[in-house]
Amino acid sequence: MGSEGPAAVTIHVTGFKKFHGVSENPTETIVNKLKEYMKRMVYQKLHFGVNSGASRFAIEHQAINEATFRCPDEMGWKPQKVPIIPADGGISRIRETSLPVEEITKALAKKGFEVMTSDDAGRFVCNYVYYHSLRFAEQNMITSLFVHVPLFLTIDEETQMQFVASLLEVLAALSGWICAA
Repeated sequence: MGSEGPAAVTIHVTGFKKFHGVSENPTETIVNKLKEYMKRMVYQKLHFGVNSGASRFAIEHQAINEATFRCPDEMGWKPQKVPIIPADGGISRIRETSLPVEEITKALAKKGFEVMTSDDAGRFVCNYVYYHSLRFAEQNMITSLFVHVPLFLTIDEETQMQFVASLLEVLAALSGWICAA
C-alpha cells in the first residue's frame, strides 16, 4: 500500500510533415522517435510544430480562434480571418493553457536550452490544432501544450530530442503530468 505510485496520464503527441517552404519538418522526426527516445509512456495533450524562422524553442501560452493561413495547407485550404470554431465567437477569442508556461520555460532554460514563452502560435495549422486542443482540454478537464521548434539546421536533431525529453521531465514534475517507467 502506498508504493503503487500515481495513476498513468495520457499525452497525445502530434507533429506535422513537410509543408510549403519546409521540406524536412523536425516535428515529424521528433514525434516518430519520441517513444523510443524516452523509453517510457507519458499521457496528456502535447503538440509540436516547426517555426522555420525560429532560433530557439517556444512554449506557446495561448491560441487564437483565427485561421488565416499565409499559404495553403497540404490539402489546399487557405482560410483568411475565419473563426476556427464559429460557436466560440469571433476571431479575437483566445484560449490559454492551464499549465505554468513561465515555470516550464525557466526550468528548460536552467537546463541550458534556448527557449522562450510565446503568446502567438501564428494563424496557420499550429494555432488551428492548438486552439482545438485547448478547447478539448478545457471541456475534459485535462491540460494541453504546444511547442514550436526550429529547423534542424538551426538546432540539431540530438539537441531537439534532448529538449523534448527534458520538457517531458519538467511536465512530469508538475501536478497532473506523470511519467510511468
